[in-house]
Amino acid sequence: MSTAAAPPSSIGRDIAQIILSSRPISWINTAFPFAAAYLLSTREIDLTFVIGTLYFLVPYNLAMYGINDVFDYASDLANPRKGGIEGALLAPRIHRATLWTAAATNIPFLVYLVVVGSPASWLWLTVSVFAVIAYSAPVLRFKERPFLDSVTSSTHFVSPAIVGLALAEAPVTVGAAITLGAFFLWGMAAHAFGAVQDIGPDREAGISSIATVIGARATVRLSVSLWVIAGAAMLLTPWPGTLAAALALPYIVNAAPWWNVTDETSASTNRAWRRFIALNYFAGFLATMILILAWIS
Repeated sequence: MSTAAAPPSSIGRDIAQIILSSRPISWINTAFPFAAAYLLSTREIDLTFVIGTLYFLVPYNLAMYGINDVFDYASDLANPRKGGIEGALLAPRIHRATLWTAAATNIPFLVYLVVVGSPASWLWLTVSVFAVIAYSAPVLRFKERPFLDSVTSSTHFVSPAIVGLALAEAPVTVGAAITLGAFFLWGMAAHAFGAVQDIGPDREAGISSIATVIGARATVRLSVSLWVIAGAAMLLTPWPGTLAAALALPYIVNAAPWWNVTDETSASTNRAWRRFIALNYFAGFLATMILILAWIS
């Protein structure tokens, strides 16, 4: 008996699932840091700006989240959050296609960025891509190494900015270093807080995370503390960077009600996590206003 090709409607659904696995709602979280860092450094929109921004907008996220959804499929089945904007449930039959699509869309962009780059940008681009793969890929699985999981996740968002600075050959200033450090603490806090809601499913699946190891209450308190430190650090940057200190406040207010959350009630933090996704757009808007001030000052 011959096997018929998949009907167009099925192929369309598969493509839609692969795109969904890249978390379109979060594309801006990696593209914006690159674009802002490169644009403020070069003060021009050139081909490298366009290609770099497009890379960190879609292919980068397809690799980061697609790899995660493929290798986390078994545990995601038991996680009620999966199957929507918070993570796709990729059918096993398209796992291979997802990985091939991630590779095929990433390689051309990476080749270009290497050709136009320098040893410094090559180094940071390597760190960025390695962190994306190491977080979820078998054997490495940094997402199952408590504390390293939050460090790696934060690298996903901070490294595009560093790549942008390196491609622009921008000088390393104290203000830039503090800003990147604050951004890194923000990223660690975001990952750790997001891990709290998954304590139950992760423990059932035998997955370790920063939250499963130190518990829900300690993780929330750590996240709030990191956001406070990140905000305070921005007060040490030159104007108008000091204004960015206020960007930490909405995240602190959003997470603070769960200061005394228990492992048993950890799933309730999903309400705050859903607001967190919206807060990123609000904070991004305010960050854009600050960048405009920096541009004209």
